[in-house]
Amino acid sequence: MSEQSTVTLNLPPTDHQPRSYEGPSPEEVLRIRKQFLNPGIFLYYKKPLMVVEGFMQYLYDETGRRYLDAFAGIATVSVGHCHPHVIQAVNRQNSLIQHSTTIYLNPNVALYAEALASKMPGDLKVCYFVNSGSEANDLALMMARAYTGNYDVIALRNAYHGGNASAMSLTSHSTWKFNVPHSFGVQHAMMPDPYRGPYGHDDPDAGRKYAADVQSLVNFGSSGQIAGFIAESIQGVGGSVVFPEGYLQEAFRHTRAAGGLCISDEVQTGFARTGEKFWGFELQGVIPDIVTMAKGIGNGCPLGAVVTTPEIAKVLASRIHFNTFGGNPVVCAQGMAVLEVMEQEKIQENALNIGSQLLEGFGRLQEKHSLIGDVRGKGLMLGVELVKDRLTKEPATAECAEVVERCRNNGLIIGKGGYNGNTLRIKPPMCLNSADADFLVAVLDRALSEI
Repeated sequence: MSEQSTVTLNLPPTDHQPRSYEGPSPEEVLRIRKQFLNPGIFLYYKKPLMVVEGFMQYLYDETGRRYLDAFAGIATVSVGHCHPHVIQAVNRQNSLIQHSTTIYLNPNVALYAEALASKMPGDLKVCYFVNSGSEANDLALMMARAYTGNYDVIALRNAYHGGNASAMSLTSHSTWKFNVPHSFGVQHAMMPDPYRGPYGHDDPDAGRKYAADVQSLVNFGSSGQIAGFIAESIQGVGGSVVFPEGYLQEAFRHTRAAGGLCISDEVQTGFARTGEKFWGFELQGVIPDIVTMAKGIGNGCPLGAVVTTPEIAKVLASRIHFNTFGGNPVVCAQGMAVLEVMEQEKIQENALNIGSQLLEGFGRLQEKHSLIGDVRGKGLMLGVELVKDRLTKEPATAECAEVVERCRNNGLIIGKGGYNGNTLRIKPPMCLNSADADFLVAVLDRALSEI
């Protein structure tokens, strides 16, 4: 690999001036972290990046250096870091009351549930608020089992659904999974990957063929009855894998025929990120029975939700079920402000336009750099898969890690993922503009050229 370039590409101009940082040095923070934080918490980069400030699509380190954030805290920051309208709403609520559980009335949780339900299609009108995507998927799993009376659940290979025990059982990649007892009763269907799977982009019937594996698991692994089927609308941690057309329609059909509920994990794809639609599942023309969400719902605050139908929601009334911080007035105020910004600033339209610009730019890079095997995604949920050989598709895992490093050195923050860790993950705050997109493509071009 060649030496890294010492010439830095110029970020688009901004009026924001970061505040002077006066806290401990990165070295001191790292020392404290090693002593007092769990060693399982990993860091990006050979030299860890310390982020002390963020504004809209930009991050700032302790020196005041600015970076374009194209990873958004793993697709968490939806409308921009410290968006003024969101911060104003949070500060206003913090000055009134910071905590009021759902055993009392508070307008925020009721009004926010009404606003969120208005964004949902069909009969998906009942909300239950939690603190994270992991909690949301845990609750969805419990609801499906309680409602159907069945236990077995089908998830997808290469899926990621969270870090608690039950969500980890749905996750198939061993890197993210401990040997948890809850894995009993969960089966994993074939990943519908048109790039690496047996049915490719050139097969118009690929969706139906991949979904046949769901039917196979029902027939041979679940005694003909299941509690549910869960899938991300586009696999996030799995490398921005977009399913072939018709896949979810067929998988949902097989699930419902076996008595199960269909669960869509919208933790990364929801809230306009795909550009074409507000929810990722809408890209496949389906309406789930249960939808889970987090990350972009609150633009960085600990807020998640499960939305389902009134009929399914009744199952929770059969027992006392309670979440201390679910529906917290501060996070609900933040969630409401995020929805307002999305409407006022046409966030979905911007995600579509800038995402199309990036896809076009990545396509040009693919023509130039043989390291790029596949370019995929929707809106501002994009993936660039790197391979050592386009014919064999051997994963370029080390090269992917090096590209991420070189992008950071030139002021660009991106992620990596996929089963083999060889896919660049591009999921920026959705306030990204055209000049930012040009900068992103230029930095990625340079990084690939240096490998």
